[in-house]
Amino acid sequence: MQTKTPRRKKRRRFASQEAETRNRRKVVNRLVENDLIKRVSYDVYRDKVRRVYDGPAGAVLAACSKLSLHEPLGERLLKDRKFDLRGHKRILDVGSGAGQIAGHLLKYADSDAEITCFDLSLPMLRRARTRLKSTRPEFVAADLSRMPFSDGVFDCVTCGYVLEHLPDPRMGLQEISRVLRPGGRFLLLATEDSFSGAFTSRLWCCRTYNRQELRKLCAKLGLKWVTELWFTRMHRVFRAGGICVEIEKQ
Repeated sequence: MQTKTPRRKKRRRFASQEAETRNRRKVVNRLVENDLIKRVSYDVYRDKVRRVYDGPAGAVLAACSKLSLHEPLGERLLKDRKFDLRGHKRILDVGSGAGQIAGHLLKYADSDAEITCFDLSLPMLRRARTRLKSTRPEFVAADLSRMPFSDGVFDCVTCGYVLEHLPDPRMGLQEISRVLRPGGRFLLLATEDSFSGAFTSRLWCCRTYNRQELRKLCAKLGLKWVTELWFTRMHRVFRAGGICVEIEKQ
């Protein structure tokens, strides 16, 4: 017992230091993170987001996605079948933006799969149409919290960095669950509550999400996290790249 006591004290001290470090990081992240979404009504915030993406920021979004490597790394997930599109016949790309993910869907989904690209911003959908140079996708402008689709109409949904534009993730997750059939798959990419996530929030006027809290909410909504995905081994080691997960509707 005498030899174990110092070790226990060291473990407690180490755990306490780790907790203090995490708390300091949370404080810094909260100071950096854009908090507009918490200060105004959803309608006011939604209009602000629409203006951001309708304007110059939206015009350079595709270039930013390439420079940040999000677009090529995201393609690798689909190309290597870490998220397997094969067999899915009705695919919804939520928040298509400039068509970054939609371009991958055109490459790696079955040739007879129907692809619907949906976004809040009409100018972004026009940019996506021009950039993709394909008549295959259907383009729909709407709000994630009120999607104009029937229940269970899609068997696959992709949602890349869109959920963080909602004050409460439940608003979007419930809608995605509604339009997704039981057993359907859902690829979710979201900004995490890390320092890099907070910085992204500042640039793109969005919020961040805690990984464990988001996972628990998904479970309550019947959305099971099947696999947490990482862009590369380095991203896994350093817990970087944000939240990227394959989800199945129960």
